[in-house]
Amino acid sequence: MGDVQEALIVAGGAGTRLRPLTDTTPKPLLPFCAAPFLAGVLARLADAGVRRVWLVVGADPFPFRVLEPVARAHGMELEAVPEPEPLDTAGGVRSVIERCEGSAFVLNGDVLTDVDLGAVGRGHVAAGADATLVLTRVEDTSPFGVCVLDGERITGFVEKPAPGTLPGQDAVNAGTYVLEPTALARFPLGRLSFERRVFPDLVASGALVRGVVSDAAWADLGTPERYLEGHRLALSGALTWPTLAALPADANGLRSGPDVAVAPGATVVGPALFAAGATVGDGARVGPDVVLGAGCRVGAGATVTDSVLGAGTVVGAGATVRGLLTGSGAAVADAAVIAGPVVLGDGAVAPAGATLEAGTRIPAV
Repeated sequence: MGDVQEALIVAGGAGTRLRPLTDTTPKPLLPFCAAPFLAGVLARLADAGVRRVWLVVGADPFPFRVLEPVARAHGMELEAVPEPEPLDTAGGVRSVIERCEGSAFVLNGDVLTDVDLGAVGRGHVAAGADATLVLTRVEDTSPFGVCVLDGERITGFVEKPAPGTLPGQDAVNAGTYVLEPTALARFPLGRLSFERRVFPDLVASGALVRGVVSDAAWADLGTPERYLEGHRLALSGALTWPTLAALPADANGLRSGPDVAVAPGATVVGPALFAAGATVGDGARVGPDVVLGAGCRVGAGATVTDSVLGAGTVVGAGATVRGLLTGSGAAVADAAVIAGPVVLGDGAVAPAGATLEAGTRIPAV
């Protein structure tokens, strides 16, 4: 068990760049490898020894109740704390962290990573740090704020430096922290930013702010392109994810849930994940980099590649699908062509014979 037994997850983002999926489902609850994304995060926290989790959500905590049985299965306490008005990246955490009894992980609810949280937590406690930031190295620093390191101690921050202007400094904030409640107590309640206020002020005050550079996989799931790329990382094994661990891949790279039916004349090209009850018709070709949610149906002669289909989505006969994201119950009618990234909301339909180009988004019905 790790030394850090509490965690806060910032899960209140609107997810506007993933609409229309997020019009009906909060972004942190969107399916990732056929289960709510935060279900995988909770599993990773449980493995790291966390026993109590606060979800800092938007105005409505009700949708997050779907995670309560997940937390119970891991022996964790879970509480969703509403944030009626946006309080920036740190304000919601500041309002809750004083309820923590000791060091706490702070995670962004849309950051995909397989960093060893247990090791990060133990290192934080052993160092007696006020804050620990997990960092990742980048080749081009110009889009990021760079954390200036002296050993493991962060001594400053430089916003968007041109490549080569900070020799030896190429580590940026990866959105995973360990904090002491006292580190935030000095800041007022209300709107508060980790990046612009909390971490620079802590460094300036002489607090011990550690930067732990990790080679773990890291991805932001905030756009359709990145959402698909995150699935490619997980399906290929470049990133380990708990909800895949229970479904070992077969010789073709296919991970299958119960009651999956693939017609003898169909072709599956891994890596791919077919959730419970998914069916693939005769002559269809599915994969690589495809997730079929529970109860999805792919019709005869259809082709599906590089796509993540929500539960109950139907792909009609002879359709050609590439780069598609769908909510639950969506449909691609017979002979339609999807040249994505294309996003279909819950129940949305791509008409028969239509061609949908990259950038198309059809709202939920």
